Amino acid sequence: MVRTPLTAEERERGLALGRALRRARGTRSGADVALAAGISLDTLRKIERGAIATPAFFTVVALARVLELDLNDLAGLMDPVLAS
Repeated sequence: MVRTPLTAEERERGLALGRALRRARGTRSGADVALAAGISLDTLRKIERGAIATPAFFTVVALARVLELDLNDLAGLMDPVLAS
C-alpha cells in the first residue's frame, strides 16, 4: 500500500498541533505524558516535532485528556493554519 504524500497544509497543521501539544505539556516530562496517554515516548516526540503530521484521532484525544486540553480549543488552534 502506497501512502499519498501529505500536502503542505497537512504538514503545517501537523507542526501547529505539535507546537500546541508541546506548549501544553510545559515542564512535564515527555515520558510522563506519553505513559499517561498510553503512547510511546517516541510517538509523542514525533507528534510534537511534526514528523507524524496526522496522528490517529484517539491518540490526539488521549493526549488532550492528559494535558487537560479541550478538543474544541485544540481544533481552534488549527484555524489560523487552515485560514492561511
